[in-house]
Amino acid sequence: MTTTAADSAAPAGGEERSQASEPAAAAAPAEHTGHGYAKQKDQHLKRLRRIEGQIRGLQRMVEEDVYCIDILTQVSASTKALQSFALQLLEEHLRHCVAAAAVKGGEEVDAKVAEATAAIARLLRT
Repeated sequence: MTTTAADSAAPAGGEERSQASEPAAAAAPAEHTGHGYAKQKDQHLKRLRRIEGQIRGLQRMVEEDVYCIDILTQVSASTKALQSFALQLLEEHLRHCVAAAAVKGGEEVDAKVAEATAAIARLLRT
């Protein structure tokens, strides 16, 4: 099973996000040969597991009644780690997917640029 950006951006607490709140991510074209992150997949998974550990650490801190400021410091570190990962993934998308569309030209390049612009806007809102 593959996950999409929308899957991984689901709200905390297991809440379901309304389909009407955001448009669905565009499906990859049929001739799509791979993702920009494919070469770094193992490194990305390792990094995400580390971030997952940070989040689990936050849960433990709350369970153990750790001082609020100490928890907030760890929240900040976890947030920065996710932002850094997102920027790296965005760079790989631009270098691979958008660049490939630019070579092909036509409507695909416009669609990829619009898609990347929307992703950047979402990142800036967080």
